[in-house]
Amino acid sequence: MATIRKEILIDTTPEAAWDALRDIGALHTRLVSGFVTDTKVEGNTRVVTFSSGTVAREEIISVDADQKRVAWAIVGQHFHHFNGAAQIFAHRNGIRVVWITDLLPDSMAGPIDTAMTAGIAAMKKTLESAGT
Repeated sequence: MATIRKEILIDTTPEAAWDALRDIGALHTRLVSGFVTDTKVEGNTRVVTFSSGTVAREEIISVDADQKRVAWAIVGQHFHHFNGAAQIFAHRNGIRVVWITDLLPDSMAGPIDTAMTAGIAAMKKTLESAGT
């Protein structure tokens, strides 16, 4: 099973970042603008449209305010297994975001790693440009 981990420092407050991360239906406007172009919530499922045109149906597993962590899974689609989680940690000059994805098949690791690199850069740009 492939595990991909991304970390980034962002100049914003933990409160502002958490407010954007926990807003699971607003990825495209509040968290990763440009990387995601649309987000819809259908019950416990988040339907995400990426800038590439790819659409993923993500089951929300957990929105944990105490840990400032959101976890999701993709069931089926191109994956035998897919679990992602993003977590916010206070840092001396803002926050540190840790985003981890475990997935199968391993052959999907390259494209997902590339997408996560673009996604975390979009997160930094979006959160820092929010002026928080």
